[in-house]
Amino acid sequence: MNKPFISLCPEITRANALTLMDWLEDECVTEHLSDSRHVSRFIEQVINRVQLPILTHLFNQGGRFFMAYDRDDIPVGFVRLVMSGRDCEMVLVIGNRDNWGRKLGASAIREAMKLAFFEIRADKLIAKIRAENDRSLKAFQNCGFLLESQTLSMKSFSMTAESYLRRLRESPAGHRADIYITEIDRARLKSLVDGELPPAIFELEHEIERAIVVDPRQVRRDVVTMNSRALLQLDNEEMEVALVYPEDADGSDGKLSICSDVGTAILGYKEGDAFDWRIPDRTCRIRIEKVLYQPEAAGDFHL
Repeated sequence: MNKPFISLCPEITRANALTLMDWLEDECVTEHLSDSRHVSRFIEQVINRVQLPILTHLFNQGGRFFMAYDRDDIPVGFVRLVMSGRDCEMVLVIGNRDNWGRKLGASAIREAMKLAFFEIRADKLIAKIRAENDRSLKAFQNCGFLLESQTLSMKSFSMTAESYLRRLRESPAGHRADIYITEIDRARLKSLVDGELPPAIFELEHEIERAIVVDPRQVRRDVVTMNSRALLQLDNEEMEVALVYPEDADGSDGKLSICSDVGTAILGYKEGDAFDWRIPDRTCRIRIEKVLYQPEAAGDFHL
């Protein structure tokens, strides 16, 4: 059985806005949402006033807004992240009742934590939940959030950046398979992400932090390390790639930058692993068919 999968996408289309309106008309969806009337009124005004196909800039006023998609690229909810100083407040809604009980909420929370701590660089992530909203309370607690304060009607939970990193390293797999990285690769990749690189590099930083670090002489021969060459199945397409550093990337020769979407995705996985990964326009299914060459196995590395 496939594990729950959610990707959070920053682009908000007119069709997304209409879907949001449908969700917000369901009282079961909005009964625990404090500002549902305000949100619904705002979306209605946007739809009536603006005839643009892309509405992202309007939804990002006062915070960051993301549509939540499942592995079939169907919108199932939304996440809003609002900064206040170094703290970030999160609002999460799974919009269609048919999706309740599929543990998509917990998956969306994990994706939001990744964005809050690695891209937005918040010190603390906060979730304010109505006391009677048992489903949300359980989802946030299962993701490691701790109760910070409460009233009769509302409970406030939080997760600090420090505790998030500690949890990520102690339970690296979360809802995905374990991945492995050599000590040498980790050191060089850490230097890479610390440099001036595009914001999307946060995905790579997350993978580095959750990876299990191993001695290069002890890494399995079927693991994709830096400068490995591997045979992949990308949806229905078979492709042979070499995973390289950005300066060595050459699409014509199959040299795939670690900073590319698929490059970041395959780092640390082993032969036979298959997983879903969001690339800019869709979710794809990636399978590591075979590791054709690995420098550690060949002895081509330097301590």
